[in-house]
Amino acid sequence: MNMKTMNYINLPESETKNIIDSLQLLLADLQIYYTNLRSFHWNIHGKKFFKLHDKFEEMYDVVADQIDEVAERILMLGGVPENKFTNYLKVARIKEVGSLGDSKETVKNTLDTLGHLITEERKIFVAAGEIDDEVTASMMSDYLNEQEKLVWMFTAYLS
Repeated sequence: MNMKTMNYINLPESETKNIIDSLQLLLADLQIYYTNLRSFHWNIHGKKFFKLHDKFEEMYDVVADQIDEVAERILMLGGVPENKFTNYLKVARIKEVGSLGDSKETVKNTLDTLGHLITEERKIFVAAGEIDDEVTASMMSDYLNEQEKLVWMFTAYLS
């Protein structure tokens, strides 16, 4: 007997495939973002070390949870989350950074990444809403709320 989640959550399978594909790309982006945040945490230096060192750790902990949530949502929707970094690097729209340690450069990179994530998550939010996928839409709404606050804070930091 083949029991599938999709038999019970009543979302249209064909449209849900598009959501899964978008979530797979988001998963790849989040994995690279997580790795970049770890690098910023490890390599930050200068007068802002203590504040940014702690902030980047807080952020990568949040992103680690988001990675898990996105992967689990892909599974709930009948997909299989990608788990190889070689494949993430092929499709991620966020690029790896080296050992960036300058506070302004790390914050600017973080703002650029957040801008990208916000754009992509808005697209997923809209697509999920169109097929009444309230769970995925709610996830994206939560991520947008957190990330827009970070944009505000980092923009103020650079001012």
